[in-house]
Amino acid sequence: MKITLTAIKADVGSIGGHLCPSTKLLAEVEAYVTDKGKGLVYDYFVGHTGDDIAILMTHGKGVKNEAIHRLAWDAFQAGTAVAEKQGLYGAGQDLLEDAFSGNVRGLGPAVAEISFEERLNEPFLLFAADKTEPGAYNLPLYLAFTDPMYNAGLILSPAVGKGFTFTVMDVEYADEDRIIELSTPEEIYDLASLLRDNGRFVVESIRSRVDGEQGVACSTTRLRNIAGKYVGKDDPTMLIRTQKNFPATGEILAPYEIGHLVAGFMRGSHTGPLMPVKAGTGVSFFDGPPIVTCLAFSVHDGQLTEPMDVFDHPYWDWVREKVAQKAHDIRAQGFSGAAMLPYADLEYGGITERIEKLEKRFSIRKIMKAENEG
Repeated sequence: MKITLTAIKADVGSIGGHLCPSTKLLAEVEAYVTDKGKGLVYDYFVGHTGDDIAILMTHGKGVKNEAIHRLAWDAFQAGTAVAEKQGLYGAGQDLLEDAFSGNVRGLGPAVAEISFEERLNEPFLLFAADKTEPGAYNLPLYLAFTDPMYNAGLILSPAVGKGFTFTVMDVEYADEDRIIELSTPEEIYDLASLLRDNGRFVVESIRSRVDGEQGVACSTTRLRNIAGKYVGKDDPTMLIRTQKNFPATGEILAPYEIGHLVAGFMRGSHTGPLMPVKAGTGVSFFDGPPIVTCLAFSVHDGQLTEPMDVFDHPYWDWVREKVAQKAHDIRAQGFSGAAMLPYADLEYGGITERIEKLEKRFSIRKIMKAENEG
């Protein structure tokens, strides 16, 4: 059976700032999908990470389907109305256009979709991140799909060892999709050269070189490219099929132990470690730290099992302690150096305007040259 997994995520309102959606807001979004999704989707799941609500749907209509995307858009609009009535902060924040125009891409919400023929056993993972950018997945994907230190299957499994094809997008190129395809293991150094720049080059998808099947879909939305100014961090979502010709679930998860440093945190303008947290976790410290959740599902004939929260385990409690220490260490540095993003990457324009004013006050002091003696 051929199905499509569609994950669409957006911030449409939060309690007390950029922390978490209200119970009524979540309930309204889910109720809308339940009602209007009848006869349209096979199954669905609604949850939240930080202040973002994610809608996961299974259906048979393929990617970029107008009816599926409209269902999510209208559900977020219904949620926005509740957020406005409750006085929630940032009501409708990620809905950057007034009207739906065929699909939600370019309208604000983050989207990840994969179409495939169901395998006999079809496990997959739904990732959702908050207070960070799409490139936050770059390093974990690189390690999980190219490095045998994290993916034992690269040397133990003949299928996995054949490698993968990465499609990487230049997200600074706003007019159209500027992409490149790189094959591993032959081009891993070229891939690393791109993926080191999380703010510009982002993994869009990954395919198995055994059969060409897609295993990964990442959202690549840059809100500032759509709005022309800072309206919130991009907060990416991602779908990953696991096992068989793809890395095992544990191999996909292993790199998240690092708590690698990414852009985000307060006002989207700082550097912080990505913390793997339990599903439904809100945001607290310094509008952060940047967080990621992961729910594991199996799907059969389009029907989802209940989700398994993979980061809800004692081992990840220990990881969170380590990541919290990293967050403390870099926050102790305040605005200085690497703790705050470079000027070109700052999402808020205030400091840029301040520097522009100060530039006019600089003067050139002539250097007096000593006369030659003798």
